[in-house]
Amino acid sequence: MAAEQGDRFSSIEVPLLDDEKVYKVNGSKTKDEHHTVHEGNTSLFKTCFHLVNGISGVGIVSIPYALASGGWLSIILLFTIAIACCYTGTLVKKCMDMDLNIRTFPDIGQYAFGSKGRLIVSIIMNSELYLAVTGFLILEGDNLNKLIPNMEINIGGLTIGGTTMFTMVTTIVILPTVLFEDMSLLSYVSASGAIASSIFIFSLFWNGAVDGTGFHGKGRVFNLSGIPSAVSLYAFCYSAHPILPTLYNSMRNKSHYSGVLFVSFSACTFGYAAAAILGYLMFGQEVESQVTLNLHTGKLSSRIAIYTTLVNPIAKYALMLTPVINAIKMKVSCNYSNKRVTHMIISTSLLVSSLIIAVTIPLFGYLMSLVGAMLSVSASILVPSICYLKISGAYKRFGSEMIVNYLIIVMGVAIAVFGTYRSLVDIIQNL
Repeated sequence: MAAEQGDRFSSIEVPLLDDEKVYKVNGSKTKDEHHTVHEGNTSLFKTCFHLVNGISGVGIVSIPYALASGGWLSIILLFTIAIACCYTGTLVKKCMDMDLNIRTFPDIGQYAFGSKGRLIVSIIMNSELYLAVTGFLILEGDNLNKLIPNMEINIGGLTIGGTTMFTMVTTIVILPTVLFEDMSLLSYVSASGAIASSIFIFSLFWNGAVDGTGFHGKGRVFNLSGIPSAVSLYAFCYSAHPILPTLYNSMRNKSHYSGVLFVSFSACTFGYAAAAILGYLMFGQEVESQVTLNLHTGKLSSRIAIYTTLVNPIAKYALMLTPVINAIKMKVSCNYSNKRVTHMIISTSLLVSSLIIAVTIPLFGYLMSLVGAMLSVSASILVPSICYLKISGAYKRFGSEMIVNYLIIVMGVAIAVFGTYRSLVDIIQNL
């Protein structure tokens, strides 16, 4: 029970989502036997808002680079991955409907494959979160260095360049937020993913159409060698599946769940595609792993796009790292008096370690490609499909459902294998 409770606390929660009511009812002839009933009260609009915020993220700044890697035709793969992830989102619901005790993403792994399944799913979730927030630090350092170039400091004869210096400054700014155990305030700030993405896309369009950058980048039609990087970055954009159980539980009318998935995934995919096309048209093959690094800082639209990119990760860092902190805390035995100290030690250690990785591997595009291939694909494609086949027994029944799931699994494995290999080679070559 302790392990189960620990995973429940370590699961990703949706910001501002507190509409689920829990109570016990007697559903048996035995007087003392009760079962738990969870009643949601979240409206359709609010649920869509939360899911769009969950899907929208920093992946939007690298999506033009992903399109440049694979060429114009690779945008088809963006829509393919979006459709596959939307479908696997419905599988999460089907798994939960099979047993009312399934409340979180790790619960699905446990119901399908026991304690080992729970452990694997938890490791995938928390590793993805940890490496994603590490990417935040790289992004902050790169974009601050773009705004304030040619900065460096000398400490004891050691020269620290601008990007590294700004990454360290960002870590200092973030430090107080990770020390808080109550994330309620930050949850309000972080629930701005959709707004930030909209502002970013509009700024990008304004920069190209009005501020003189233009849309002259022709690009390539197709680049086979760049497909592994492209699909890995596309997959990174759809890594919100761990929050789906919380969303489903909170819904007032659960029959609208499929509609929520369709609307949210469609809206986010349209936004990602728009950003990819705009960035690629503006800069062609010269587009950077973060399109903000291509923007001329003398333009207002450029500064707005960069500022929007800078603010969101700082607000989201602590909230996204919290499940990882809680997962470690549940494994560390401590009494009430030193819980606060334990939290501070764990959160600070994770922040410092992510800083070390960010400074050692300051390669945002390649690192996010690795996260997308190795972890996002696992969480959003492989885990739902494999667990559903096991829980439902559909793998025993030949039919369209089994074929579709196996095709999705094959696609996920292919992205994981080739994408991870390509990302590791790129990282090693560029260190």
